[in-house]
Amino acid sequence: MLSLFGLLLLISALWVIHKSLQTEKWKPALAVFPEKWRNFLQENVVFYKSLSNSEKDRFEKEVQAFILNYKIIGIDVDCTDEDKLLVASSAIIPIFGFPQWRYHNLRIVQLYPDRFDEDFKTEGVGRNTLGMVGTGFMEGKMILSKPALYHGFSNESDKKNTAIHEFVHLLDKSDNTIDGIPQRLLEKQYTIPWLDLMHKEIKKIELKKSDINPYAGTNTAEFFAVASEYFFERPKLLKKKHPELYQVLERIFNQKMTRRKLKKFW
Repeated sequence: MLSLFGLLLLISALWVIHKSLQTEKWKPALAVFPEKWRNFLQENVVFYKSLSNSEKDRFEKEVQAFILNYKIIGIDVDCTDEDKLLVASSAIIPIFGFPQWRYHNLRIVQLYPDRFDEDFKTEGVGRNTLGMVGTGFMEGKMILSKPALYHGFSNESDKKNTAIHEFVHLLDKSDNTIDGIPQRLLEKQYTIPWLDLMHKEIKKIELKKSDINPYAGTNTAEFFAVASEYFFERPKLLKKKHPELYQVLERIFNQKMTRRKLKKFW
């Protein structure tokens, strides 16, 4: 028999679970995915285009659920359904290997009309930022330049996608630290080898012996995000030029690119 103390602990635990379920109120995808949205994804999102029919169906459901559960708004710029579809696609692509994953560290995505500075101003000099994941008073927020959002999907050859970059930072932050080591995605035994690989690749960048965006050399957090852009934008090229890096990222994101018709990618 449970002691009185044990019974109280059990009741307390059940109450916490009950409250958390009440608070979350996750909205599932609707039964119908608009045909107009499906056509937009087919025309603009290469990742979606290369999925099987059953995978496309799951991608659509996850995109729709994202739009239903996170606010996506424009700041001094209109926010259209197409904008929301691209934001949601950017969110789903990195977590597609983990069905039911939710971004618990995100509430709202704000679209800005252009680049912005550290004070979030979109006019004047010193505006170098295309996207950011908020901390402190900005916790739970992401800011994206709307032109950068579209550029990430319109240019399929530059190995860059700002929105995917920022969502990878959010994945990295799921263990409360943005350091390039996504502990909830990377099994413990692979952590040290991953760190060693990142430092090795960063050294190559510093010596100008790498085709990876030099921004990846800033630190391990930026390396992970930039390398992930490369992985999702140009998987075939990454596999050819950086086979070890490709293999580790494939493991981290639990995504077998061969399953997504790798030959169709740049």
